[in-house]
Amino acid sequence: MLLDSIHSPTDLKRLSMSELPQLAQEIRQFLIEKLSVTGGHLAPNLGVVELTLAMHYLYDSPTDKFLFDVGHQAYVHKMLTGRMDRFDTLRQKDGLCGFVKRAESEHDVWEAGHSSTSLSGAMGMALARDMQGRANKVIAVIGDGALTGGMALEALNHIGHEKRKLTVVLNDNEMSIAPNVGALHNYLGKVRSDKTYRKAKDEFEWLLRKVPAIGGKLAKTAERLKDSLKYLVVPGMLFEEFGLKYLGPVDGHDTEKLIEAFRQADKCEGPVLVHILTVKGKGYSPAEADSHKWHGITGSYKIESGQVLKPVGPPMYTEVFGNALIELAEKDERIVAITPAMPGGSGLLGFAQRFPGRMIDVGIAEQHAATMSAALAMEGMKPVYAVYSTFLQRAYDQVVHDICRHNANVIFAIDRAGFVGGDGETHQGVYDIAYLRHIPNLVLMMPKDEYELRRMLATAVAYDDGPIAIRYPREQGRGVAMDDELAPIPIGSWEVVRDGDYAAILAIGPMVHVAEEAAELLKREGLSVRVVNARFVKPLDEAMLAQLAKERLPMLVLEETAVAGGLGSAILEHYAQQGLKPTVQLAGIPDRFIEHATIKEQRAEVGLTAEEAAKHLRSFALLKRQRQTAN
Repeated sequence: MLLDSIHSPTDLKRLSMSELPQLAQEIRQFLIEKLSVTGGHLAPNLGVVELTLAMHYLYDSPTDKFLFDVGHQAYVHKMLTGRMDRFDTLRQKDGLCGFVKRAESEHDVWEAGHSSTSLSGAMGMALARDMQGRANKVIAVIGDGALTGGMALEALNHIGHEKRKLTVVLNDNEMSIAPNVGALHNYLGKVRSDKTYRKAKDEFEWLLRKVPAIGGKLAKTAERLKDSLKYLVVPGMLFEEFGLKYLGPVDGHDTEKLIEAFRQADKCEGPVLVHILTVKGKGYSPAEADSHKWHGITGSYKIESGQVLKPVGPPMYTEVFGNALIELAEKDERIVAITPAMPGGSGLLGFAQRFPGRMIDVGIAEQHAATMSAALAMEGMKPVYAVYSTFLQRAYDQVVHDICRHNANVIFAIDRAGFVGGDGETHQGVYDIAYLRHIPNLVLMMPKDEYELRRMLATAVAYDDGPIAIRYPREQGRGVAMDDELAPIPIGSWEVVRDGDYAAILAIGPMVHVAEEAAELLKREGLSVRVVNARFVKPLDEAMLAQLAKERLPMLVLEETAVAGGLGSAILEHYAQQGLKPTVQLAGIPDRFIEHATIKEQRAEVGLTAEEAAKHLRSFALLKRQRQTAN
């Protein structure tokens, strides 16, 4: 096998051009086999095999800089840069990262788990190169879906203005995670399908090459004619209007044509956009047929049938949310769902089928989705903005300025709150409490189980006094009974799920179950621990906090979120304002990024387990004895 001889890009360059198609086939087979065990982003990587081969074959990484927009499409890049032997550990604790990782290899020069950042990164690297007098190439790979992100368009605008030498590879597969939407997608569709333009363009360039020694006015006239042809057949030529030389469309699965396109790009002055056409999931029929489903597989699958082996047991919180939203929308015509290119991941596919006119996919545009939701609310609708915690970070200003400042009645359905497992650092949903709870007018809550999620969604729909947010984890529910009645929960109310008089654990979300386990451990030691479901982070249940302080119960706050700015911080702030000094310990995520592993392993790494919680609580007895001795 050719693949066995590839340990670095230098080995790749020793192959002939005619051997690259065979190598591409071997790479695809390798990925299909390895990911059938570990899971991972299969379809995106099958689609960029020839592209990645062409880049490493022609250019000199890491001197030449490759920036992958969203690093989950860099598996082939990892294979070609000496990491093939680590694919058995993909997305596992201390194993190969599922995204580009600078600490992992000198060839990984740009990390990204969120889309639309590569062009800004490429511009920065091109500027640094020119300022330092170097001559290396800078190549950014961005998908047609990511190009709809506002940050990408901002970067295009600057790239065209500066005219620095860099290459933008537009990987056009008509998909992001879900099928792409929007005017830019439709524009690319015209370029992609217009055979008349492509044929006329090729014939005109052939004619120019046949005219000997074109120069002076004749050359300028020919260039104007060529530009006129573009405008005649493909209106706008958007990228050239931005100031980038446009090359393409090019077959993204023909290595020889790709290399030739890159060579042409290298001869051009200033920035160039190479438009390539690829098939997401190329080479594996189940992934080609449903690249949405095969974008990212969290578990294993059967290669022959394409059957994904899903975990048995209770439904995921995401599924519970989607079904509850349909139930509520049946009774309330004001409800409209908004997603930034994540209808499947956010559990909204069923809603889209049932209410196609009330489902809005804005593409990768989190900021636009937030502000649009504010306007929908102002005009009497009930917008439900379904978004991952990690992606809501991108719309912080819009949440403050356009939603909360106006007290707009927007419902935030914040999925993937807490640890997310194999996606790791870039996707951990552990910062949203810190960046949301300090904003005026916002109500923020988290359920302890899937039934409480249903009730919280009903609470949010019944609430008319401003923005309200529900955060829920990326995991299966607890398997609790699901009452048909979706009764709202009084805003700001906590509940005691287990009584006790030794100490209290104030927990939210999945940590309520961990708290109950810790209380059970201590019960065997004769210690009675109260467990409180502190389901509202804002407003706090001030009456219960006052009662806990009155009883002088030492408290442990247990939360799967950043300690800085989290629920524990809110409780300490409250007691400080009241002039009270009860014993309060905080257990959450420390001030560092937590890398990829299973959710269970990530919780263990930061001490969010029943055993560690029990240790905290035992320390209260020691603290009490020390105080008694001191007195």
